[in-house]
Amino acid sequence: MLKGFRDFILRGNVVDLAVAVVVGAAFTAIVTSFVTNILNPLIAATVGKPNFGYIIFHLGKGEIKIGEFLNATIYFVIVAAVVYFGVVMPMAWFLQRMKKAEPVAAPATKKCPECLSDIPLEARRCAHCTQPVPVG
Repeated sequence: MLKGFRDFILRGNVVDLAVAVVVGAAFTAIVTSFVTNILNPLIAATVGKPNFGYIIFHLGKGEIKIGEFLNATIYFVIVAAVVYFGVVMPMAWFLQRMKKAEPVAAPATKKCPECLSDIPLEARRCAHCTQPVPVG
């Protein structure tokens, strides 16, 4: 039972996920600080309020806090943009570069002119239809 648990925990996916959660939490603190200390003062300079939290609609005795939703949407867009431009695009560029660097292997088979099955390059006869095949 413990061996199975150990194998599960030491699997690459679990460790990668744990690292991603920790880094994500730290990254959230950075984005929150950016929005609170830089973006909100810019909004306050243009609109007069420090964020959109002041936008509230009253419906009967309830409150619909549209401004808080806008603040959360701004946080999300900033996080998504940083992840896309800081992680996804560089990884796609790196993987594309790695694909170009891989040498293309020479084919190990050729087509039989009669039945069009794949046969080894050195074969003199097709294993499927027994037709003679020129070597090379």
